[in-house]
Amino acid sequence: MGLALIAAFSLSMGIILIFWGLAQMVSAPARAIEERLDRFAAREVAQRPAQVKRPERPVISGLDGILRRTSFGEGIARELASANLKLTVSEFLTFTLLSTLGVGLLAYLLYYRSPIMGLAGAVVGFFLPRFYVKTAQQRRLKAFNNQLADAITFIANSMRAGNSLLQAMENVAREMPPPISEEFGRVVYEVGIGLSIPQALNNMVRRVKSEDLDLMVTAVIIQHEVGGNLAEILDTINETIRERVRILGEIKALTAQQRITGYIIGFLPFGLTLMIYLINRSYISNLFTDPCGLILIGVGVFMMSIGFFFIRKVTQIEV
Repeated sequence: MGLALIAAFSLSMGIILIFWGLAQMVSAPARAIEERLDRFAAREVAQRPAQVKRPERPVISGLDGILRRTSFGEGIARELASANLKLTVSEFLTFTLLSTLGVGLLAYLLYYRSPIMGLAGAVVGFFLPRFYVKTAQQRRLKAFNNQLADAITFIANSMRAGNSLLQAMENVAREMPPPISEEFGRVVYEVGIGLSIPQALNNMVRRVKSEDLDLMVTAVIIQHEVGGNLAEILDTINETIRERVRILGEIKALTAQQRITGYIIGFLPFGLTLMIYLINRSYISNLFTDPCGLILIGVGVFMMSIGFFFIRKVTQIEV
């Protein structure tokens, strides 16, 4: 089994070296104006290039150039931008690979060199970086939605004072705290490098994925095409968003007990298993070494996942 572990590690290092060599052979091609605009619009760094001075890494840049040409790499870049993580696609994939190998090796060594548990640990390690990205996205989206109503009021009042829409968004980027200041600042920057206001706003909707923001951007784009009093339109949208936030708060308060019950029921078996493992390791070791025990673990995890999923669906009420 030790030879198998060494062979797996050697294979992983070989794959890394192959990608390293390919990246060394790739040179950055010349890009047209439209390609540069797209790269700036969907870049992974939230700040402007003048505010971020990162060291030159030709290998990483070449590998990113390869990955960004694929739909897979483009999707990862969009997810990292939504979470406001200052990582490139290649860096994220490197962390995923290290997490997969590290957690898999740790599970293999902890559970009596069981290849099944090592494989299960590798699967968990593979999804850990993605789980972190999703968590960061949800946390940032919640903060953004909490600030959106105030930002809309700010924009409407700025336009009544005689400012244009772009100037109003620039005021939001300058006066309000993150994350909404970062997103509107990125919109202003994208307009400054050549994108139209509808294009920059649509890019923000793709990054943030907020229903309230989508409603606001749709109204702004329609007004941009057909005309009208944008300040009054934004006031109406603002009232709708505030009422929706209030109803969502009441729903969360009413369903808090059910959600906590779901979390307790879902994680209680894992906590008890860990406690028994720490108190009497030999007593519970058969559960992980015997085939019947592994089958029971699989069935139990599957049934608990179904129950947790249904509890989440019952407590998630769309408004």
